[in-house]
Amino acid sequence: MGQALGLIQVDQSTVAIKESFGKFDEVLEPGCHFLPWCIGKQIAGYLSLRVQQLDVRCETKTKDNVFVNVVASVQYRALADKASDAFYKLSNTREQIQSYVFDVIRASVPKMNLDDAFEQKNEIAKAVEDELEKAMSMYGYEIVQTLIVDIEPDEHVKRAMNEINAAARLRVAANEKAEAEKILQIKRAEGDAESKYLAGLGIARQRQAIVDGLRDSVLAFSENVPGTSAKDVMDMVLVTQYFDTMKEIGASSKSSSVFIPHGPGAVKDIAAQIRDGQLQAKFV
Repeated sequence: MGQALGLIQVDQSTVAIKESFGKFDEVLEPGCHFLPWCIGKQIAGYLSLRVQQLDVRCETKTKDNVFVNVVASVQYRALADKASDAFYKLSNTREQIQSYVFDVIRASVPKMNLDDAFEQKNEIAKAVEDELEKAMSMYGYEIVQTLIVDIEPDEHVKRAMNEINAAARLRVAANEKAEAEKILQIKRAEGDAESKYLAGLGIARQRQAIVDGLRDSVLAFSENVPGTSAKDVMDMVLVTQYFDTMKEIGASSKSSSVFIPHGPGAVKDIAAQIRDGQLQAKFV
């Protein structure tokens, strides 16, 4: 009904291109407008002023000959004061923007190695944005922002990069493990040395206690039994130790069979052998 009466409505964030007998007349702002179609006035089309986004996937090659897919997101919008240029000068805005993105990315990325491309994503995005801003401004469009959202190498390259990273981490882990093992061995050796040192001190103190006890026993026996000498006391001590040893061998259930001469004469020979051994060790 409104069109029949020559009334049209332009929605918010949209402008209408008005023509008179096929020639551009003016840009209609949002609201209600009178359009007398009977005198050749008509709406050629509508143009959205909202920010739009175009995702562009571009395949290119890096300086180190790795093929990658670069994904760029371009956010753009038409300018209200240049709505006629935006409507008439470009037949397909999205394809035009995509062509510029391809051109800039394929000129920038081949100058970088793969690692540099990942690190310099912002520089690539800035180069694309500057080129688009310069090119699209003459067509009535503003580039709001350009982002490089992803750089995807070939699957084999990604697998190789992951393996390199894994190998580097394994090498670090192996070094750390070896260093830890080294520390454990050093601490184990230090503990073993300290244990042997303390064991030696214990044996030395034990022998000192035995010597002190024998000396006290010999002195006490000589004083209490008149006519005995230190040699007699030592012989008796040796015989006593001999019988104590025999008793321990017999009492132990895990002892192997031991054949030794036994009898008063054998005890005398053992005592003589011990004394001779001590004298020889003393004079050597």
